[in-house]
Order: sequence, then C-alpha cells, then structure tokens
Amino acid sequence: MTIHVVGIGLDGAAGLPESLRRLVTQAAVLVGSDRHLNYFSNSRAQRIVLGDLITVCQRLQRLLKTWEAGDDSGMVGSQDYVALLVSGDPLFFGFGRLLLAQFPPEQLTFYPQVSSIQLAFNRLKVPWQDAQIISAHGRSSETLTQALRQRAEKIAVLTDNIHTPTAIAGLLLSLDLATNYEFWVCENLGGVDEQIQQWEIEALQTQTFAPLNVVVLLYHFRDLQAPLDLNQLPRLGIPDSLFHSYGDRPGLITKREVRTLVLGELALQPGQVVWDVGAGTGSVSIEIARLFPESMVYAVERTAAGTILIEQNIKRFQVNNVISIHGEAPKILHRLQSPQRIFVGGSGGNLSEVLGICSVRLQPGGVMVMAFATLEHLTLAQNWLVERMKTETTWRSRLLQVQLAHSVAVGNLTRFAPLNPVTILTIHF
Repeated sequence: MTIHVVGIGLDGAAGLPESLRRLVTQAAVLVGSDRHLNYFSNSRAQRIVLGDLITVCQRLQRLLKTWEAGDDSGMVGSQDYVALLVSGDPLFFGFGRLLLAQFPPEQLTFYPQVSSIQLAFNRLKVPWQDAQIISAHGRSSETLTQALRQRAEKIAVLTDNIHTPTAIAGLLLSLDLATNYEFWVCENLGGVDEQIQQWEIEALQTQTFAPLNVVVLLYHFRDLQAPLDLNQLPRLGIPDSLFHSYGDRPGLITKREVRTLVLGELALQPGQVVWDVGAGTGSVSIEIARLFPESMVYAVERTAAGTILIEQNIKRFQVNNVISIHGEAPKILHRLQSPQRIFVGGSGGNLSEVLGICSVRLQPGGVMVMAFATLEHLTLAQNWLVERMKTETTWRSRLLQVQLAHSVAVGNLTRFAPLNPVTILTIHF
C-alpha cells in the first residue's frame, strides 16, 4: 500500500503532467487542503481534509492497516492507494519530513512540484544556489535574526500569518543593522494573480499581502558616502549602523551600549590625551573626540583593514582630534604622548605586555579601562592586576559585567535578543 505525495502549484491540476493527474484521479483516498481538493472536484475518491498533520497521519495509518488486512470495502477509487496533495516540493520545508517519520520510506513516493523559492528567485532573475532559506512556519525568528546579523547576501523567507512581510520589516528595523537589503515580496507565485514587488522597508508597516507569499532579501552595502547631519546625531551613543564596519564581520564593533558604559568608566575630562588600544573601527575614539573636541585621541590598530575603517570614520564624523596609528601594541605605544586615560579594546595576543606598557606610560591619577568578551582574557588581566597590586598599593580596581538584550519584533509581539556578555575592568592609578 502506497502513499503518493504529489506537489502542486497555484496552477492546480493543469500544472501536473497527464500521468500525475491520472494518478490522483484514480486514487482510493485523496488527502489535501480544501484548495487542493477543489482542483479535483470530479474525483470520486474518499476525501480527507488536511488539518492537524499528526491526526491525518494517524488516520492514514489506520486506513493502511485496514487495507493490509484485506478490507477495502467502501473504496471508490480504481486503485487502493492514497494521493496526498501538498504545495510545491514536499521534502523542502514541507509535509514530507513528518511523513517519513510516521511511515516506512518504501510506503511513500514523492512527486515534487517547483517550489515557491525556486519561482521567486527565477522571477527576480537571481541565482539562488548560495541563498539562505528560512521557514517561518511555526518557528521563532531567531534563525532569520542570525542570518541578518551575519549579513547573509541572499535570504528567502517562507512566511506565515505571524511572520508576515510587515513583521519581517519590523524585525529589520528593530535590529538597527549596518546593512541594507532590497526587500521583495512575491505573492501567489505561479498563479494568475501573481505579484512581485520591491518595497521600502518603512513603507511596509501599513501594507497587507496575500496569505501565500515569499519574502526575498538581497544584501547591498549600505551607502555611507552621503554626508551625515552631525547636528542630528546624539551627543552620546552613536548608532552602530552609522559607522563604517568590517564587511565580513559586521558585528565586530564595540556596541553602542557598551561604548556608553566604557566612556562612563573612563571618567573623561576636557583637554586629556587618550589612548584607544585595539581600536577596531574607531567607534570609541570617535565618541570621545566628539564629546571632548579639545582632547587628543590616539586610535591604535594593528590591522590595515581596521586602520582604513578608522580613517573613514574620522572623515565621516568630521573629527580632527583623532590620530589613527597603524601599528602593533605594545611596540608602537612607546612613540605616543603619555595619556591620562587608556581604553584597551584589543591586544593582538599580547595582553600582559600591553597592560605593562600602559601602566608605565599612564600619567599619575589616570584611568585604564578594559573590555573583555572571553574568560581567558579576563583571567589573564586579573592575574596581571593581582601581581601588580602587591606593590602598587594605591591602585583601585573594579569589575562590571554587562549582560544586555535588545528588544526585537516577533510578528506583532516583542522579545529580547541577548548581546554577548562583556566584562569591563577599570583601574584607577
């Protein structure tokens, strides 16, 4: 006894080859949604409306056992098999996976139709072998959130009545990413009322769409060449999305919330010399320079890519009191003017040596702040500090562990998405 699982598109029975149409019409039992069953309204087979999937599987199991026992009375089809109608490819985010868990593989035969994802990318004329495909049907938005934060170049989302195009647009806006996506909504693919349109994300907040739709997101570098209106920027806490950042590692930036805490721990004063060691994109340096234009900030970064980003951000935010230093700490630090404040955001694997030079060069009464994302680096810094404080009895230190979460949209609801924990170590000399 066999279950024939037949994929079907919005063109209905007409989209099936003659052999498959005959297979469906001759089945003893026809299973599908109301829409799919209506495509075969002339069939005399027993009909089962596809509702709760587990219940349908249990009913089919009982039916097949009855047939195997030799009782096929009441069957009106010419063949004692089941034709189960599903959308698209049953083994692509479809009913097929559940069927394989409930029935022996030899009892199942699959006949895939072109999937909505295939149709969407072909309508957009975009190769899709490298796309990230995400199903939102009955799932959380965590996978989509991760793909967006990782700056996936092509994303296709199978939506549902909660994760609608409007909800996905809301999620994008709430994440405040330093990325730009073309946002395409593809409705009723393969049907006579098929519609494909690109939307501005903000405009989607008031739109409604056909229930059968696919969202395609195509990544483009955000245009940061347009000049900023500096008067509209917050005095403290510049959004991460406004900084030039690493194309392959968009999350590699001292996050806005952590930056504001670091600036508070530094206890900055006007007219100071500040070192930003392991400056990355220069986000901390830029914030300090804007807050205290009369101070001098040295942004020290060992990578060429980081140094380029720092210089781009200096130009973008029009600060003239940040000096970009391309070099490896601690060797390069000997050449810099002695600071009153130091922030260590990275050490290039030389943490103990960097802390040693910083402690020697820092002026009396100065403050050094470090931010650690790993236990190993925190432990190394703590061990160094314990040894030094055996002789430097006037030093004072404290730890601040930062565990933050952003609100993100989940359909018409809101949840919290955690950021990676960071530990801030502050030493007063």
